[in-house]
Amino acid sequence: MALVIDETIEIDAPAEKVWEVLTDFEHYGEWNTFCVEAASTLVPGEPIDMRVRLGANTRTQREWIRSHTPGTEFSYTMKPVALGALHSLRSHTVVALGPNRSRYESRFTLAGWLSPVVVLALGKHLRAGFGAMTAGVGERATTH
Repeated sequence: MALVIDETIEIDAPAEKVWEVLTDFEHYGEWNTFCVEAASTLVPGEPIDMRVRLGANTRTQREWIRSHTPGTEFSYTMKPVALGALHSLRSHTVVALGPNRSRYESRFTLAGWLSPVVVLALGKHLRAGFGAMTAGVGERATTH
């Protein structure tokens, strides 16, 4: 069974500001307690390199940009593990709700026959991390 984590927040800031926060990888460490570092060109097929905090541990990981619509969305995926053991998709979407209000939608899916083991080991940390990042996007967009 796949792990799906959907987080959505409405933010009192223009969509452009929320997009700026999401794509300002250089400053993730100032507000993002989950993905504390990131670097990417956002070009589909190219990497996104991240340092992710899972509980007390921080790990470096490389995933691959799948899609990018400037100002609206980007997504990335891990390199699939052989025999369909594990694969993921992470997406960030910004929707304008008015000139000074927007919605940020965060989605993470982890699937494959090995996913229950990962969920047992890391599910609690993944849920907490994605929730904290979503809240952080909202806070950063309204205070910076």
